[in-house]
Amino acid sequence: MDPEIKHIITGCIANDRKAQEKLYRRYFPTMMGMCMRHTQDKGEAQMILNNGFLKVFKKIESYKGAGSFEGWIRKIVYHSISDYFRSNAKYVKFLVFEEYDSKVEGVDDKLNEEDILKMIGTIPDASAAVFTLYCIEGYSHKEIADLKNISVGTSKWHLANARKKLQELILQSKSNNNKYVNG
Repeated sequence: MDPEIKHIITGCIANDRKAQEKLYRRYFPTMMGMCMRHTQDKGEAQMILNNGFLKVFKKIESYKGAGSFEGWIRKIVYHSISDYFRSNAKYVKFLVFEEYDSKVEGVDDKLNEEDILKMIGTIPDASAAVFTLYCIEGYSHKEIADLKNISVGTSKWHLANARKKLQELILQSKSNNNKYVNG
């Protein structure tokens, strides 16, 4: 491990504000870029990132040196992004309809974000996981492939499969008077 990083980590464990600032400044550009991939609102991205760094500082003692430190930070910031979008589930609706707008015309307005999240829960786990990572959390197919130990092509297939299944469920919901609503 880089001695400077080790020194910064030690300082952060000791709650040294200067060490925390060094850590923040060093990883800010990369992590901010990661957050900006998920939202076009710079203020929103900054809020998510700050929440992520707060978690980093609180959990820094748990970093045991296994794997890259930047990867460890990325994972925590990723969870902050995920938590933010999970608590603001309205984004899911747009992600699902984005590709299928013309095919899903006339879907009852009663179908909301919570209903779509329930639908995601009914599709095969691997496809649901890839859909969530790609559409909700903003991972690239390469990142998903590395994270899930699958090929990029398999990641793309799972995404297409999830979108197809969701489209079918949305259309089925329309014909069944929105069985997912409040159920």
